[in-house]
Amino acid sequence: MAGPPRLRIPAAIAHPVRLLPLTFLALIVIGTLLLLLPLAREGHRSPDFMAAFFTSASSVTVTGLATVDTGTYWSVPGQVIILLLVEIGGLGIVALATVLGLFIGGRLGIRTRLVAQAEMHVVNIGEVKPLFRRVGLTMVFFQSVTAVVLMFRYRASYFDDWGTSLWHGVFDAVMAFNNAGFSLNEDSLTSYAGDFLVILPISFAVFVGAIGFPVLAELFQGWRTPDKWTIHTRLTVWGSFGLLVVGALAFVLLEWTNDSTIGDMPFWHRVVTGVEGGIMPRSGGLNSFDWGEVRPETLFVAIILMFIGGGSASTAGGIKITTFLLLAYVILAELRGDPEVTVGSRSIGPKVVRTAITIALIAVMLVTVSTFALLLTSDLSLDAALFEATSAFATVGLSTGVTPDLPHSAQVVLIVLMFLGRVGTIAAAGAFILRRRAPRYHLPEEQPIIG
Repeated sequence: MAGPPRLRIPAAIAHPVRLLPLTFLALIVIGTLLLLLPLAREGHRSPDFMAAFFTSASSVTVTGLATVDTGTYWSVPGQVIILLLVEIGGLGIVALATVLGLFIGGRLGIRTRLVAQAEMHVVNIGEVKPLFRRVGLTMVFFQSVTAVVLMFRYRASYFDDWGTSLWHGVFDAVMAFNNAGFSLNEDSLTSYAGDFLVILPISFAVFVGAIGFPVLAELFQGWRTPDKWTIHTRLTVWGSFGLLVVGALAFVLLEWTNDSTIGDMPFWHRVVTGVEGGIMPRSGGLNSFDWGEVRPETLFVAIILMFIGGGSASTAGGIKITTFLLLAYVILAELRGDPEVTVGSRSIGPKVVRTAITIALIAVMLVTVSTFALLLTSDLSLDAALFEATSAFATVGLSTGVTPDLPHSAQVVLIVLMFLGRVGTIAAAGAFILRRRAPRYHLPEEQPIIG
């Protein structure tokens, strides 16, 4: 007996590199429609398409930039929709579907594995199934622990009932681990400024979420033997800790006497906020102080940290820490005159080097063009436009407070940046210029003068 007809995906979009951005685009559309429902808004507000579209895009891309206040504009059902969009976007559409398939049916189709491989940057296709199993468990574990810690702290010091404390704890835990900057408070984390029982758990969840799922899986198996870690894990772990230290020290030293940020805080509150200032620009997006009041030097450091971002296949954006460090090794090898790029006892292939350079250059181009577009479509200053563009591209969610006042044309620029930053520059570009087959010939070589 013939079974029911199967849905066939057109060959033009069936390739994993194309299917990935199209899937995220479809989720943004679905999220927009859900947020346009009357039950998603507080009170009797009329539907605002741009508010729903921008919030949906920011949620799916786990950015956190917002044009309306999440806690007052959206009702509890609307906030739940935002939370679910962030959760799905953070894990990845395909990753979530694959994990659900594992728990329900236990089998994966070859096309699903290929798409999942493109999303999670797994080298061996056989690693997809066990990796996704760990992804789901890891996500639930860290978010649950963070939510419980925050719930007890909120109940003890900030809210009068367990229901509100639980909802705020769950919402903040999901946003933190997924590196999304949405908050139920109008001032984000400002009400908790200096409270290490709130700021540090949230910062830790952001840091872990930005490490990347493949690294977390490897650390789960061999965290006691760092000498056996892969090059990718070494670069991600030590690079993340290095950027944390550099970012925190830079923030504390530059803002120590700034009364508008941490200058009037007690000593330990400055230290706690300094840790936050070193982690959140990497892709967290939550803040316990006003980024519109920081010194220009601090803003510049934050732009650099946002552009670098977090680990590959993580909830963070940016060009990724491995790309940044590999480019540093490329420069070092070129200055030394080495015939190949080496990291430790391993050589890096030319394809990886070329990919890293491509990602960095595309990112520079997108941020530069988008900054110029923001300058044309709004009244932003150059530093504010650059900060906003970098935050959107790196899916960070930090803002100097200008996002709600931007015209719709500027908001569209940010939506495009958030989308490209989430699906990845390579996936977004490859979705349209994918070469179907490798060329069967090699052109004559020539060496133009460089420099």
